[in-house]
Amino acid sequence: MSFIFSKIRQGAGTQPSGAETIQKLCDRVASSTLLEDRRDAVRALKSLSKKYRFEVGTQAMDHLINILHTDRSDSEILGYALDTLYNIICNDEEEEQDETAQKQADDLGIQFTDRLIQDPENVTLLLTLLEEFDFHVRWPGVKLLTALLKNQGAQLQGIILVSPMGVSRLMDLLADSREVIRNDGLLLLQQLTKSNAAIQKIVAFENAFERLLDIITEEGSSDGGIVVEDCLLLLLNLLKNNSSNQNFFKEGSYIQRMKPWFEVGDDNSGWSAQKVTNLHLMLQLVRVMVSPVNSPGATASCQKSMYQCGLLQQLCTILMATGVPADILTETINTVSEVIRGSQVNQDYFASVNAPSNPPRPAIVVLLMSMVNERQPFVLRCAVLYCFQCFLYKNQKGQGEIVATLLPSTIDANSISAGQLLCGGLFSADSLSNWCAAVALAHALQDNLTQKEQLLRVQLATSLGKPPVSLLQQCTNILSQGSKVQTRVGLLMLLCTWINNCPIAVTHFLHNQENVPFLTAQISENLGEDERLVQGLCALLLGICIYYNDNSLENYTKDKLKQLIEKRIGKENFVEKLGFITKHELYSRAAQKPQPVFPSPEQMLFDHEFTKLVKELEGVITKAVHKSSEEEKKEEEVKKTLEQHDNIVTQYKELIREQDSQIQELKEQVSSMSSQNEQLQTTVTQQLSQIQQHKDQYNILKLKLGKDNQSQSNGQADGGQVNGLQTEEITMLREELEELRKQHTLLQTELSDKDTLISSLRSESLQTAEVSSAAESDHTELLKELEALRSQVQAQSIEINQMKTDAMSSDAAPSGDGSSDSAKMAELESRLAAQTAETERLKAEVKSSSESRAELEQQLASATSTVAILQTEKEKLQTEVQESKKEQDDLLMLLADQDQKIHTLKQKLKDLGETVDDEDDLDTRDQTDDDYEEDEDED
Repeated sequence: MSFIFSKIRQGAGTQPSGAETIQKLCDRVASSTLLEDRRDAVRALKSLSKKYRFEVGTQAMDHLINILHTDRSDSEILGYALDTLYNIICNDEEEEQDETAQKQADDLGIQFTDRLIQDPENVTLLLTLLEEFDFHVRWPGVKLLTALLKNQGAQLQGIILVSPMGVSRLMDLLADSREVIRNDGLLLLQQLTKSNAAIQKIVAFENAFERLLDIITEEGSSDGGIVVEDCLLLLLNLLKNNSSNQNFFKEGSYIQRMKPWFEVGDDNSGWSAQKVTNLHLMLQLVRVMVSPVNSPGATASCQKSMYQCGLLQQLCTILMATGVPADILTETINTVSEVIRGSQVNQDYFASVNAPSNPPRPAIVVLLMSMVNERQPFVLRCAVLYCFQCFLYKNQKGQGEIVATLLPSTIDANSISAGQLLCGGLFSADSLSNWCAAVALAHALQDNLTQKEQLLRVQLATSLGKPPVSLLQQCTNILSQGSKVQTRVGLLMLLCTWINNCPIAVTHFLHNQENVPFLTAQISENLGEDERLVQGLCALLLGICIYYNDNSLENYTKDKLKQLIEKRIGKENFVEKLGFITKHELYSRAAQKPQPVFPSPEQMLFDHEFTKLVKELEGVITKAVHKSSEEEKKEEEVKKTLEQHDNIVTQYKELIREQDSQIQELKEQVSSMSSQNEQLQTTVTQQLSQIQQHKDQYNILKLKLGKDNQSQSNGQADGGQVNGLQTEEITMLREELEELRKQHTLLQTELSDKDTLISSLRSESLQTAEVSSAAESDHTELLKELEALRSQVQAQSIEINQMKTDAMSSDAAPSGDGSSDSAKMAELESRLAAQTAETERLKAEVKSSSESRAELEQQLASATSTVAILQTEKEKLQTEVQESKKEQDDLLMLLADQDQKIHTLKQKLKDLGETVDDEDDLDTRDQTDDDYEEDEDED
């Protein structure tokens, strides 16, 4: 360093200027070959960069960027270069500057930023340098990127978004153990996530919510320091107007982690400014999740989660606590308002909350007391009004409860009710209380025809000795007295909301003979600028009386009112006055969002819901005023026709609904049956899977069965459990093995019985066959004998006939030999009879033999089929016996393998010096082997 400055001083003998010095340093950075010389030159540029910001920026920026590219191995020179770039990009002058100088410095930083990020590779280089763990490189890199984002956020966001792993590298800063880098990383991410939904989503899905909530918890939640504030600001950036991140935050159950933030003690005095800031940001974070601008479904889901996790209850505790700072109390009221808005469950819970007073009072009553109290801060009164509006939003039950406190039958003289407070505020001397009470009461009537009619029953006692007047009449009386503009605007908004879409209320209003003349007088007068709004609201009120008039009062029918307007005011003038409402400068501000936010009490004139009513009624009232009686009659006829058509359409719709419901029921039945079918199929699949698993388990258990002996021998070592098998399982396996043995024995017995039966049947079959063959041979012999006998009989018959012929020829001769021939004839006849008898006997034997043969053939066929059946059963039994033998062989092999393992383990135990009882184990093994040998013999 000294060498460089000595060279600079040697130039002309005079003190060189800052620009010359910087130029020589830049030359040294560009031309020096030694790293030490370049490092000294960059260090010198860093020391001059604050004083000579412009000169260093214009001359040295390119050289510094080149250093970042070429000297990556030296962290010291990288740190100097990054610090120098930071000094010329960011104006960190400690002394205060005037506005012009400050603007010039900012413009200079923007110019240098544009020059640096002109080449996107420079930004990618800076992101790469953040991976360096060295503190002197990483910290200046974080600060430089933060400064660049402040100057040109949108351009730099686009470069980082397309840079590979750009956002991920920045997210890694939150995990750095060095708090300085982590905290500056939070500031960097705050700048990075501003108004860029794409980067917000990437950061959220890089687990940002988890990390930030962990940091908040580590730092002490609401009692933490500035780091907690930075985390909350980053969370607000990620969640505000980003529905995707809001849904991710809710689905990740991060809402539940917000509840401990709002745990406050009994003593709430002495809150630090940082705690107030932190708690204020935490409440804003809750409001972001349930903001009315979010989608209704997302808001309802978050409201439900906040009630279920107890967050709403915790907020109500703060609401009723003592000693809470006013701004925190105000923001808590606004937060509770949006948590309960439109959620029936949350609204019912809020209605049940009581203040810790004696006697206990509902929280709504306590809040309304603050709203109508003119000594309370303006912002607090606005917050209470917003809370009351949110409590009644889409809550007909709550509206009925509020109106009921005004009815004569429910008034309790010993306690203060919400209705009494609203009436008190409505008629107090404070115009802001009048306006707030009127708007609050109007919200109790919003879109609720029943409560509008009920409120007509409310009677007020004005003074002693005078009869009570209705609330409607009292409001018109105050209007006619010419009170402040704010009071009259509030009352006119209440009256317009009250009689809107309620013909009965319109009739009650017109029944007072003074109301219509008062309205026409107000509208027709030429008043100042402040009174124009009142004239417009009076025109709106009169227009509602025309549009919702049921013509029940003869003097104030639609036609007569329109004639009155035409004569007293003029139709064009009436429409012009009606248009004053929407042209008012405060109308558009109130129409933007539901929360009443006004810079001062005097500007508190319009309510958000009332602006919707004006937008809805302005057009229809204008048309109603311009229509003639004939047009109205035509419209009525058209309406009647349309009503008839509507009735027909309604009938068809009902029929379609019934058919739809029937179709839906059938679809549900089909769906139910389909689901049942799927369940049954799933059950069958599961049962098949379970059967397969049981088979697999059975095979595994068979494999593990051989380890029974090892479990007995090592019982003390493994506590009665060997290789995952309990003693009960081993006993069960033994029982299964014994059962298998019994089945095997039974199968063998059956098999032997079947074999015996088959053998006997075979022998019987053979005997039958032999008998059949013998009978067949006998039958053949009998047939042969029969044929021989027949031939003999025929021969004898021939012989007899011959003898008869001889006898007849010898009749004429002497009969000396007659006796001998007669004897021969008798002998032959006897022989013939004997032969005939023998022939008959043989025929009978042949017939009997044929029958016996047929019977034997039938028995043989039956025996053959029985043999085939038994043969099939024998084959099945032989297959089962073979499978049983195979299983037993597998078990024997497993037992043998187990014995080998046991022997090996015993040998190892012996080698390790352990005592092993060999005899018991040997006896057990021998006994097991004998049992299995007996089984083999039986097989």
